[in-house]
Amino acid sequence: MPAKMLQIPTTDGQADAFAAFPDDGERHPGVLMYADGFGLRPALTAMARELAGHGYYVLVPHLFYRHGPAPVIELPEHIGEEVRPAVFAQLMPLIEAHTTARVLRDADAYLRFLTAQPEVSAGPVGVTGYCIGGLLAMRTAAAHPCQVAAVAGFHGPVGADGPDSLAKITAQVYLGHAASDMTPETLGELNQALDAAGVDHTSEIYPGTVHGFTMSDTDAFDPAALQRHWDRLLPLLGRTLANG
Repeated sequence: MPAKMLQIPTTDGQADAFAAFPDDGERHPGVLMYADGFGLRPALTAMARELAGHGYYVLVPHLFYRHGPAPVIELPEHIGEEVRPAVFAQLMPLIEAHTTARVLRDADAYLRFLTAQPEVSAGPVGVTGYCIGGLLAMRTAAAHPCQVAAVAGFHGPVGADGPDSLAKITAQVYLGHAASDMTPETLGELNQALDAAGVDHTSEIYPGTVHGFTMSDTDAFDPAALQRHWDRLLPLLGRTLANG
């Protein structure tokens, strides 16, 4: 499976990124994958390789490139609960500085770069994200309705921008929520907002999960939930992206 580190030109500098894609000499649909708040690291590159193996060119940008190349802080191999507060104390200022304006400028650059790669086929792209990356995925889909045909978010604050932003989304949407993040009542409110905005969506809670359930290097990791995530994500991409 070919994989490489790349530099994406943006209006604010150069964003380092990881890309993985099939080794068959063919062109494949592009997928932009947004990391969680811990950022670009082996757990994310492994997921990108897994997705690429199903016939996609997967691009994972380093979200906090303005503060230096990945990793901007030293991360342990396993981000357990005992180190999580100290890690987030360092990351929160970076997350808070990643304003909506920055997110949208970066999304423009990431999609322009992704669709220009010689291994990427013509046509729409998919966007997926984890934790804060789920929100970035939704913002990207809202800002680029003609380009993004599929968007997925997992254990992310995906309704944070409200109904006006949701109404701009034309992609098919899948959202997988952690049980620790979402009650049945708040899920109902979110789904009602998606319905009102006319969004074609599936949105569900993964029973018994906690925030971060897809991330294999954290205490939140749930192997069964990660598999369920693949069982939902792959059909979404397969029915919306040409040749996927």
